[in-house]
Amino acid sequence: MATPGLPPTFSIASIDAQRVEEALARIGPKWTTWTAMALAQVRGPVRVRDVAAQLPFVSEQFVGKRLATTHADGLVVRGYDRRGAPYQLSALGTSLAPVLRTVSDWSRTHLSQEPMAEAERVEDALRRLHLRHSTGVIQALDSADGQMRFVHIAEAAGLDNGLARQRLVRLQADGLVTRTGSRHGDPYVLTDAGQALGAVYASVEHWSQPFALRGGTAAPLPAAAATRTHVGIPLGAGADSARTAAALRRSAAASNVMFSHAPQPEPRVPAAVTAQSAPGRGR
Repeated sequence: MATPGLPPTFSIASIDAQRVEEALARIGPKWTTWTAMALAQVRGPVRVRDVAAQLPFVSEQFVGKRLATTHADGLVVRGYDRRGAPYQLSALGTSLAPVLRTVSDWSRTHLSQEPMAEAERVEDALRRLHLRHSTGVIQALDSADGQMRFVHIAEAAGLDNGLARQRLVRLQADGLVTRTGSRHGDPYVLTDAGQALGAVYASVEHWSQPFALRGGTAAPLPAAAATRTHVGIPLGAGADSARTAAALRRSAAASNVMFSHAPQPEPRVPAAVTAQSAPGRGR
């Protein structure tokens, strides 16, 4: 079933890449989904220590930092303005549920079908998407008629060669982009997972509308101009992934409150959107 308010098609080329990247910068950092789902599990405000008690694999100090960040981003609210005040999801944070379900469905279909906590599945998927400028690279590849060489990707995404190469290496490692051959200079194409990102991007962009309205009606900038980052919060994937895996083995199953109904079928990019480039893309 289509998400209300979303367009009937999910073309990657039609999204506002800057808006998508700014929204992903709010919801993509490590432990944001875990924290939101912990808050969704309770009715009413809770203090940092109570949220941390539901996330035994994260330190209470870090949970406090993550709550402060999500509060600044409008995803949670506080009962009153003083130290130790309790937090709860805002209306904006609660409205993330359909976005997280879409991300989860995309991951289950295209990344991994292995059993895992839904929060971990979503955070693993968002880790592949929220790196700055990745959206612009994927959008450039999607707009190409089949394959695309490195120099043209960098030009289309508005990136210098060094940064474009870094993003392509990361996107290949994450399974969203691949090369057509092993020789230097061989062109790149989107994988099936990359081509199916239209629904995810559309859902994120639709959710980000309040930010766009608050920020005025200026013309959208290319993805390379997006500047939103979270500074000073350790988000390294290696240590966190090992710690999460160990914690999940010894802790109770994570709450699925924000995924309280059966997963929706993965909405795919309609054939009409990709038909022109299909012959040139390895599937």
